[in-house]
Amino acid sequence: MKSPTKIRFALVGAGVIGNHHQKVMKELSPEIELVAVVDLELPKAEKIAFAHDALAFTSLSEALANCDFDAVAVCTPTGAHAAVGIEALNSGKHVVIEKPAEISLAATDEIIAAQRRSGSKVTVISQHRFDPAAEILMQAISEGGLGRLTSGVAAINWWRGQNYYDSGDWRGTWALDGGGALMNQGVHTVDLLVAAMGKPVEVFAYTACLAHDRIEVEDVAVGVVKFDSGALGVLHGTTAAYPGLSARLQVHGERGSAIIDNDQLTFIHTTPVGHPRPEKPLGVSDSANQIDRHEVSNGSIPTAGANPGQLSDAHRYQYSNFLASIRGDEELRVGLAENRQSLSVILGAYESAQTGLPVRLA
Repeated sequence: MKSPTKIRFALVGAGVIGNHHQKVMKELSPEIELVAVVDLELPKAEKIAFAHDALAFTSLSEALANCDFDAVAVCTPTGAHAAVGIEALNSGKHVVIEKPAEISLAATDEIIAAQRRSGSKVTVISQHRFDPAAEILMQAISEGGLGRLTSGVAAINWWRGQNYYDSGDWRGTWALDGGGALMNQGVHTVDLLVAAMGKPVEVFAYTACLAHDRIEVEDVAVGVVKFDSGALGVLHGTTAAYPGLSARLQVHGERGSAIIDNDQLTFIHTTPVGHPRPEKPLGVSDSANQIDRHEVSNGSIPTAGANPGQLSDAHRYQYSNFLASIRGDEELRVGLAENRQSLSVILGAYESAQTGLPVRLA
């Protein structure tokens, strides 16, 4: 059956991230119509609903019984993603889930099972895979410009004040947040590391809570990851780095390297396949802090993140891919399987920190 011109959405969760999603939907209004907003606090739902001429409800069940829509955007606390997502899938709806899919692999697998039963599309927000910087990096890797990948570094060097954790009962809890600096703040950078480096097979980590009170989860995590290619990765995630620095991804290979810092491609050097690789015996680049444009195989590097003020750009790109996949025009780029792989690294790091042992990843 042909999909309607506009995909009708229900938004579940009218908090900070739900508000961001509704802005993306408004930007995509030629393709999306937001018809229902759900939140346990009805006034929050009504505020967003009013801006879209939509209906407001306090449960997805109520929305399903009283409103007709095609897709559901799940923007609840992480530990409630499975319940909402599975209800939507069981009702035949397509689903967008804010990162990460859930707080455990078991709950994620329940969503995967529901998706397989329904045949509906499910995407998990991994918007930084759609950043220009990330797309340039992935293209360089796929073309062999970095050669065999040897190592990668995912570093999230952020600060969150105590008031951030005190602002919601669910923040900093295992039950609903699912973790701290790695799970909540670091998931996107870890996801990019996995997207670049390939299948992770083992992780070893330490975690600690050193700068905050009244939270159950970590504000510092460090670890190492082994990939099935033999490459190694480093994890560093913290919300205890005052006053707050950048999120940074480094990818290194035997023919090139790249650095993404705060979503911007700040360095890339590739050696195109078939070209000689000049030796640098001291290992020092003459352009260590610049984009090395002349080495890229396509001859140029577009400016990454040209509009840093447009915070919804990458979300919008992922939504556009999701809509195109529903119409049958594109393959879905980020599904549950991709998110599960990144989630396994973070959960494996938590298990390793508890046991003091390396954890093999299924």
